[in-house]
Amino acid sequence: MLQQTQVATVIDYYNRWMQKWPTLQALAQASLEEVNELWAGLGYYSRGKRLQEAARKVVSELAGQMPRTAEDLQKLLPGVGRYTAGAIASISYGQATGVVDGNVIRVLCRLRCIGADSSSPAVIDRLWDMANALVDRIRPGDFNQALMELGATVCVPKAPLCRECPVKQHCRAWRRVEKELAFASQKLFGKPTPVPDVEDCGVGGCPLCPPATEPWDSSLGVTNFPRKAAKKQSRVARTATCVLERRGCHGALEYLIVQRPSSGLLAGLWEFPSLPLDQGLQEQKQREVLADHLRAWTGRPVVAGGLRFIGEVVHIFSHIHQTYVVYSLPLDGDVTLDPALSPTRWVTEEEFHASAVSTAMKKVLKACEKQRGEESSPGKGSKRKRGAKPQGPSICPGTQLSLRAFLQAPTSP
Repeated sequence: MLQQTQVATVIDYYNRWMQKWPTLQALAQASLEEVNELWAGLGYYSRGKRLQEAARKVVSELAGQMPRTAEDLQKLLPGVGRYTAGAIASISYGQATGVVDGNVIRVLCRLRCIGADSSSPAVIDRLWDMANALVDRIRPGDFNQALMELGATVCVPKAPLCRECPVKQHCRAWRRVEKELAFASQKLFGKPTPVPDVEDCGVGGCPLCPPATEPWDSSLGVTNFPRKAAKKQSRVARTATCVLERRGCHGALEYLIVQRPSSGLLAGLWEFPSLPLDQGLQEQKQREVLADHLRAWTGRPVVAGGLRFIGEVVHIFSHIHQTYVVYSLPLDGDVTLDPALSPTRWVTEEEFHASAVSTAMKKVLKACEKQRGEESSPGKGSKRKRGAKPQGPSICPGTQLSLRAFLQAPTSP
């Protein structure tokens, strides 16, 4: 869960997960649907799927025994990479092996003034060599957790707390900041600038030094490190989405959701019927292609003009800038769904939020509910009819007033 996700976000998910599946055996017996439901909102959904696959493999193929070394963890369990394997092996089993995550990359790059692209394979391999050399042989788990915590709380990306850092005397980036300040002071008083220390490197073809085209920026201080390659621009995608609505047998509003394919983005999650759109498609054409798509789900003709436009909902995935063009369509009477299509089901609002749906789909439903609420509420210019009773909160004798009700001016009878 902590891969690509902060601790504060994970805590609640972790507690609910451990309460539901306290053992590998319990997780192995769960369905992927249950896993996705609990993981919903955490993002990077393949992590939950791989975690369950690993639990099933441990139970069915490894006699219920977890691999105990980083090498075996990475080799035998799906979804376990180099970092996860190192963390499990050192923290749970005491193996003297290092870990390299985003926090550790930042700490080590500053400690050693590594200015080359920190995401390049050559630099990553060198950082792993450093982590394995530094790790404490007696308490490797504590050391690795301390190193990650140092990066998360002190050696942070912006405004690091260098003066509070317990390893600043070993930090070459901090030493360079101190030298820069000394140089500036000497220059101010007309003293000659000393020759840079040979330890500073900065010349030749060193694969770890900053490139000559990216010199040290004095205004950044230690945050000159680490340096990353320019971020790739996210792929832009547009999707037409329709919230199909009906009244259930008890009068409650229900929505049709369909299950996504078992592989790819948001694999196995549920969503409103959706269709990828070509870029530059005109609004009328969007309606027509969506109406054609919906005919397969509803088993009846869908008039493009009958689709009610809700608005656009933007959601940013790690590599995709996704825009959902949202429509709604109320349906009357029974709807026959084609069993040959993806799994479908009608759900109430409460059931929708309890299902394995993505944050993006929750945004879509919220947009629909917001528009419904705006249309059902009276306009700003509406006036109360003569003789009508004021629409204030009804108060029962002995009821504790809210602060708003308490401060409300009394109304005349």
